[in-house]
Amino acid sequence: MAKKDKPARKRPTESVTDALRVPPGAHVSLTTYPADATPVGPGEKAAGVAATALLGEPLADLQERLYAASTAGDSCRLLLVLQGMDTSGKGGTVKHVIGQFNPSGCRIRAFKAPTEEERAHSFLWRITKALPEAGEIGIFDRSHYEDVLIGRVRELAPPEEIERRYDQINTFERSLAESGVTIVKVFLHISYEQQKRRLLERLDNPRKYWKFNPGDIDERALWPAYQQAYEIALRRCSSEAAPWFVVPADRKWYRNWAVSNLLLEHLSALDPQYPKADFDVEECRKRLLELG
Repeated sequence: MAKKDKPARKRPTESVTDALRVPPGAHVSLTTYPADATPVGPGEKAAGVAATALLGEPLADLQERLYAASTAGDSCRLLLVLQGMDTSGKGGTVKHVIGQFNPSGCRIRAFKAPTEEERAHSFLWRITKALPEAGEIGIFDRSHYEDVLIGRVRELAPPEEIERRYDQINTFERSLAESGVTIVKVFLHISYEQQKRRLLERLDNPRKYWKFNPGDIDERALWPAYQQAYEIALRRCSSEAAPWFVVPADRKWYRNWAVSNLLLEHLSALDPQYPKADFDVEECRKRLLELG
């Protein structure tokens, strides 16, 4: 008897937001999140790249509507927070995903080690200064979470201070949400093996030496501690107002597709509207036509 073909396995149809969201208070173990997974959406590269390309037009339309609504007093804006280990693709996400937006409506900030002036203030001080204005899309390449990640792993502050920061972050993000900021926090989850491959690629290509820092090797040696620090941050700071999303980042094409769709779903939920004319349209049309 001839074997029957197995029916094709159906891909999950839930939203990207629901599929990748870390539920508030959930226990988080990153070992249960495969970094090369494609938990929702396209299961292979060609389809994923094609699907991502189709998102450019609706994303641009929503961005324009968001900005237009702000001209009539709407305070809504969106903040994308990108966190992840070295080589997880924070810069690549900015290039490939944010590249679909009009740059004049985006406010991009890459947070490096704090300056002397920044260290003289609360760790949230420099974050507050970089927030998007009404109608804008803000992108943080690293963020205030560095102060409970590297701060915890490298013991840059006393343990009791690190503990206080989780509550401070939750209070801060809740106040942002209440003031009209939609916060999309993305942890780009890369595997230990994939990070090694990407670091070696930088060493093997003279055109990528500028991307390599010998200190990356020192940070890699602390991988278990960083994974634990991320797990704690994801558990302690995934809230209803500002949930975390774990995006598998071993596959660059899937990372781009997932982040693009997270932005699309959140902007669509905002449903920004073009403001109605506050002038007499027909009268203005008549005057313009009369001028010839």
